[in-house]
Order: sequence, then C-alpha cells, then structure tokens
Amino acid sequence: MFEGFTRHRIETSQAVTINLVASGTGHGLLLLHGCPETLVMWHKTAPAFADDFAVVASDLRGYGDSSKPPGGSDHSSYSFRAMAQDQVEVMEALGHDAFMVVGHDRGARVAHRMALDHPGAVTKAAVLDILPSLTLYEETDAQFARAYWEWFFFIQAYDFPETLLGEAPERFLRYELGALVDGGVIPQEAWNEYLRCISDPSAIHAMCEDYRAGASIDLEHDRSDLDRKVTCPLLVLWGRKNPIWTRFDMLDIWRQRAVTVTGEALRCGHYLPEEAPDATYTRLHAFLSDPPAGPDG
Repeated sequence: MFEGFTRHRIETSQAVTINLVASGTGHGLLLLHGCPETLVMWHKTAPAFADDFAVVASDLRGYGDSSKPPGGSDHSSYSFRAMAQDQVEVMEALGHDAFMVVGHDRGARVAHRMALDHPGAVTKAAVLDILPSLTLYEETDAQFARAYWEWFFFIQAYDFPETLLGEAPERFLRYELGALVDGGVIPQEAWNEYLRCISDPSAIHAMCEDYRAGASIDLEHDRSDLDRKVTCPLLVLWGRKNPIWTRFDMLDIWRQRAVTVTGEALRCGHYLPEEAPDATYTRLHAFLSDPPAGPDG
C-alpha cells in the first residue's frame, strides 16, 4: 500500500506528532480518515489523486501512529478544533499554506471545523457520509441511537468503555468492519493495520476521548458558530445504503452551514473510499479539478 509515498512525522505547536504519507506535486490535497480506521483507508484512491495533486494522507491525533495525548478534563485535546489545527500545521510544514481537504466520518468533522476556523487555508472541502454533529444530536431518535451506538457508548465516563473495548479490540473491529473484510472490500493488509492500531490501549482511550469531545466541547463550538458558514466550495457525498440518511435532506442541511454546496449519494454504505473507490475518486476528482484550484498561497 502507498507505493511511492514518503512517510513523515511532523510535530505541531500543540506538542503532538502527526503521522502521514505524501506523494505527488501540485495543489495540496489533505485526506482525513474516519473511525475506527487510519490513513490506510485511502489506499485505493490516494495513488490516483497523487497523479494530479500533492497528496497528504494523515492520521488524526489519537489514531494510527499519531500521538495520543491526554484528553483533559474537558476533552479539549480531542476537539475537532485541536485536530484541525494539527492538520493545518502539517500542511504548512509541507509547504502548503492553502490546500484542499477531503474527510470521511470523524475526519470529515475535522474538515468542517477546519474550513470554519481556517478559511484562508482551505480552498475546497469535501465531507463524506456525515451531517453536522449538532444536527445529529438534536435530531437523535431510536434508529440513530441503534445504528450509531458508538456516539453513546464511547462517551461514557472513563474508563468503562475503555475497559470493555480493551478486553476485545478485535471483536469490536470485526463488528465494525468484518463484513467488508469477509467480502474482500477491505484487503487483509489494511485489516492488519487497523487491528494493530486499535489494539493499543492508548488508541482506545483516544477514540473514546474523540467521541467525548464530540458530545461536549465540539457542540459548544458548533453552537457558537451557527451564524457562520463555510465559505469555500463544499462537496457532500454519502452512502445510499446508509439507512440513517433516508430521513434527512442532506444537501439542504449542509446549505444551512455552507455558502456553496453540491453533492450526491453513491451506491455504497458508510465507507465510501473502500466500498466505492472508483465512484468516490471520480466524483471527488471532478470537484477538486473543476474549476482548477489555484496555486498554493
């Protein structure tokens, strides 16, 4: 995986080291993964993007081989604001003062926050299979609670979820990804990496802290920014087979949060870059390339 990419480890001003792989030239393109995965989730699409862009696939703090700092009493170390700051500094360190970002799941929430907090840095953004966190918590029903059980289990007080997950990390991962592995959608090499990373107790704690922040300080940030919109072009893609989205008008909701929104559903479930790599790449590439992005600022 990631043949021809160079691995980097970059320390940020927040004393966090971010692990990443990079390849290609041109306008910067940052790829951010979701939970419970790592940068490895982009292994099917990143090489193709590197033909046209300077691609950076990065592990979020707390995931993969990036640092896993303490969460703090208010979980602010795992806020999307802190995660976004990490990634902006990473791109600056690689010479990209302005860049495009594509995020899936938790990475998409980081991308959303990044576009709000750093409008001068983010020239285009794409979010995969999410709605704004505040919207989902305010619209929670039984269907959502059953399907997105992590949002309610991971946020329980330390160290209850950590202890249970730590006793059976492979069982948890198979619950999340087993069908995709058994069906050949996720290759064994990628599975091995996901399992290696989630088997680290510090990664389990960081994952829980991410969700605890998402249910607390991140919602505070979102409420305080309800009168602000993402100003760069925003692409929204989601999985048609994800039943959660059937009761939402995805584009209408995002148009309340961004000035310019386009998007569509793809014929897949939640894990777009792995379940539908060709369709995901094609739609993203068209968005990122047309109109052509300007040079790095």
